[in-house]
Amino acid sequence: MRNTAKITTAVLTAGALSLGLTACGGSDDEAASTDGPLVVAATPVPHAEVLTFVKDNLAKDAGLDLEVKEFTDYVTPNTATEDGSVTANYFQTTPYLDDFNKKNGTHLVPVVSVHVEPLGLYSDKFEKVDELKNGSTIAVPNDTANEARALKLLADNGLIELKKGSEADATPADITKNPKKLEFKEIEAAQTPRALGDVDAAVVNGNYAIEADLKPAEDALVLEAAENSPFGNYLVVKEGSQDDPRVKKLEKLLTSPEVKKFIEDKYAGSVLATF
Repeated sequence: MRNTAKITTAVLTAGALSLGLTACGGSDDEAASTDGPLVVAATPVPHAEVLTFVKDNLAKDAGLDLEVKEFTDYVTPNTATEDGSVTANYFQTTPYLDDFNKKNGTHLVPVVSVHVEPLGLYSDKFEKVDELKNGSTIAVPNDTANEARALKLLADNGLIELKKGSEADATPADITKNPKKLEFKEIEAAQTPRALGDVDAAVVNGNYAIEADLKPAEDALVLEAAENSPFGNYLVVKEGSQDDPRVKKLEKLLTSPEVKKFIEDKYAGSVLATF
């Protein structure tokens, strides 16, 4: 992607694991500085694409020096934002963010919701959800927020029933009814599209579906409802950086008519602006 620094998951994940949340290349002073470019971590599609559109078409006129760093996992962007290696990130929902903060002791806060990517159930073997056979295996993301979201999608479409009150953090252990005796394979969210050849179906996050050349609006057996969705994707910063003038400029640009039109034109209903 033009003018975008791409960082591989393997290197960054190893760095995050070995150095933890404290210092993998930044400091609190650097995180607090408002000088220099605004460095934002993002997963490639659609987040980095949206940011690159802003960088190439809107940022200069707004007086914003924007730098985009691509990450292919859901962990490293948050650890990098926490330790100051980047000032902000754009890839996640608030349920995922809340769970990450709770489990990792991070201090990250949402700034503004930009878009929603409907979660979908996909299959290389079946064309309709009612074709799933008894004992079919379904891959689901293995992080708390996205696994619960995946199971809720299946419950909303009558494939399973969940224990009342478990929706926010449901796991397969919370399934109370499973008429087709579905089996679940819990894997990293980024791997779910690649698992389609090995399972009967997979619940895939919208960004990873688009990266895998899936068209959520056309290819999903069932798709999350986008209207009134609690799963907007947010621009996120470390607590204390919300008033950084550069962040304020990016917040305004990300919710501009130009970005809304870009999302509508490029993603044709597979990504929906939330503003």
